[in-house]
Amino acid sequence: MTTTIFHFVAGLVILILGADLLVRGASRLAAAFGVSPLVIGLTIVAIGTASPEIAVSLQAATNGQGDLTLGNVLGSNIFNILFILGITAIVAPIVIAEQLIRKDAPIMLGISLLTLVLALDGNLSIADGTILILLLIAYMVFALKQSRAESREVQKEYAEEYAPKETRTVKNTIVNAVFILIGLGLLVFGSNWLVESSVQIAKILGVSELIIGLTIVSVGTSLPEVAISVIAAIKGESDIAVGNAVGSNIFNLLGVLGLAALVSPSGIAVAQRVLQFDLSVMVFVALVTLPIFYIDNRISRLEGGLLLSYYVTYVIFVIMRATNSSALPAMQSFIMFLVPISFAALVILAFRPMRAKG
Repeated sequence: MTTTIFHFVAGLVILILGADLLVRGASRLAAAFGVSPLVIGLTIVAIGTASPEIAVSLQAATNGQGDLTLGNVLGSNIFNILFILGITAIVAPIVIAEQLIRKDAPIMLGISLLTLVLALDGNLSIADGTILILLLIAYMVFALKQSRAESREVQKEYAEEYAPKETRTVKNTIVNAVFILIGLGLLVFGSNWLVESSVQIAKILGVSELIIGLTIVSVGTSLPEVAISVIAAIKGESDIAVGNAVGSNIFNLLGVLGLAALVSPSGIAVAQRVLQFDLSVMVFVALVTLPIFYIDNRISRLEGGLLLSYYVTYVIFVIMRATNSSALPAMQSFIMFLVPISFAALVILAFRPMRAKG
């Protein structure tokens, strides 16, 4: 068990280091070639921070471990909104950009619903993966076009965060290219260790690979997003903090799950309980962002605490379900009471600023 845990932790550290080198090398290379900071943030950094999820999901999918792939993606999306935005808002209340409210958050909800619909037949096939990848390309084109209309303030935030001073010389180009190659190599190596050790941990604990993917793997691969969002919030760069979480969720479904469905030998099997609960939770998490974002165009510390409480409740439920706890029916009743009441309260509060705008 000790060796397995070491391999898991080492694989995770190698993954994060690989993602950091990949983002650093690609961002500097793009900046040296005159790519705008906002485009770097929306594309290179978004893909780079999601690279641990990509590496792990592709490794698991090619091994035929669809549950680990699905658990990683669903768990990461739930974690990104409930935990990352919750913690970030508690650190510093987040102001929400108008584009996130009117476009990106609804897009995230729409893609979440589409994923649920595609999974209704119990399998995410190559055809489903193709649909998701094509939508990813369309979304990236849309995001790049929208970036041209961003305010100077947002442009400045991205320039400070993603525009390292980089002179385009042969030496710098080679160094950054080496960073990219080493980063990719570490991602492949780290993902191999992480996937193998995750399967072993699941066997030792007597739980499914899905549960491991929904919990420790999804949290581990989301650590780059945690760091970026919290640091951005402390700096007052709230557009980056929220945009990173929402953008990651969109990319996880379209890019990570799409690629995994394409490379998986027989598609990704989706169990009935995943459809009924975990996928539904992911859709609810996307849905809950809308009223929260509309309330005064910000996420307050209280709302951040609510998001965090949702995540804690979800993890407790997943663990209780995995261990067949006798308290599971009581927990289900609690969730059925808590979630509708709190969501209804958010919707009512959201209507106030909407009426004021009208």
